[in-house]
Amino acid sequence: MTLARPATPVQPDAVSEIRPAARPHQRDHRVDALRGLALLMMLVDHVPDDMVNRITMRNFGFADAAEIFVLLAGYASYLAYGRLIEKSGWRAGIERILGRCVKLYFYQTGMLMLFVWTVRHWRHYQPVPEYILEPELAHGYDWLWRVLTFDALPSYLNILPLYIILLALFPLFYLGLRERPWILFAGSALVWAAANLNPALTLKNWLDPNGWYLDPFGWQFLYVLGILAAAFARDRGGDLPYHPHVRVACYAYIVGAIYVSFPYAYFHVPQLWPWPVPPGEGKTTFAPWRLLDIMAIFYLVQSSSVARRFSDGRIGQALAMLGRHSLEVFALGSVLDLIGRLTFGTFGSSLTLQILVNVVGLGLTFALAIPLDLYRRRKRAAARR
Repeated sequence: MTLARPATPVQPDAVSEIRPAARPHQRDHRVDALRGLALLMMLVDHVPDDMVNRITMRNFGFADAAEIFVLLAGYASYLAYGRLIEKSGWRAGIERILGRCVKLYFYQTGMLMLFVWTVRHWRHYQPVPEYILEPELAHGYDWLWRVLTFDALPSYLNILPLYIILLALFPLFYLGLRERPWILFAGSALVWAAANLNPALTLKNWLDPNGWYLDPFGWQFLYVLGILAAAFARDRGGDLPYHPHVRVACYAYIVGAIYVSFPYAYFHVPQLWPWPVPPGEGKTTFAPWRLLDIMAIFYLVQSSSVARRFSDGRIGQALAMLGRHSLEVFALGSVLDLIGRLTFGTFGSSLTLQILVNVVGLGLTFALAIPLDLYRRRKRAAARR
């Protein structure tokens, strides 16, 4: 595999050799659509009693929506900040990255404060299951400085802090990409391997003696792979090389993962795999079987013309709209997840309530994304004029 080095311009007579299928003037919506799909899966996965989460990808393989989110975060970081550094220099790129990190931090802090305030007030009227909010956050304000410094990460609010750390490290990753891509890959892989061999290699979490649920030392490898994939596909119109044998191997692995991880008990079918796989097995350190699962899915999508056509269609564009506004959609989804958990925990999870919660949640998600996308288009049109 060879990566296009950003510092070296491509000669016109070599273009046909390195990107025979490039589409320089056609936007590739597959990444946005895949990210939008991940956001919808997160919306239902974070409500344990939601029946819809029985058909999300976490039940049909080793990986889940979190892997998609982090992988595509690396991919999008290269497209947004790597190109900016090439065009406007390191200072402009680092300033933009710092601004984005600050924005992510305020979103994380705002969601956390809203979580605690909502649960504390809900408890005045109805009992709240303990799993919805850690007991340490239920009373007093001793926890405040801990959550503000990421010394404490509550459940369901642990992915943005991971993203902030990885994004802050992007200039270092990008420097490695420009100078020695294989050294970047090997160094990142070694850190990932160390985290898997020694789970104690993590950041401490006041709310969990095992540390961060999404260990940055393990998950950084997925982010780096996203950066490398974006650099590799840059001069190919977003496409990864189409190799039939590789695709067959990816399909075989995915089928095997489904066979092992399928929720047989959910659907009342005989257990075909003799040993049950615990939910989230290996997620904290980002285990190898999860790595292979998500990379197989990503390769099949980014090497597929069918996936490209789907992303250009009506459903694909609806998903891509969510993906283009992932931060706002994720924040709203996290709040809706809390309301869903409180609703089911208080009033039960009848079929009528299931339908109501899911329809309202889906409707509000698109009600947020549609005006954001319209504003984005108008802003771009004004800039062109």
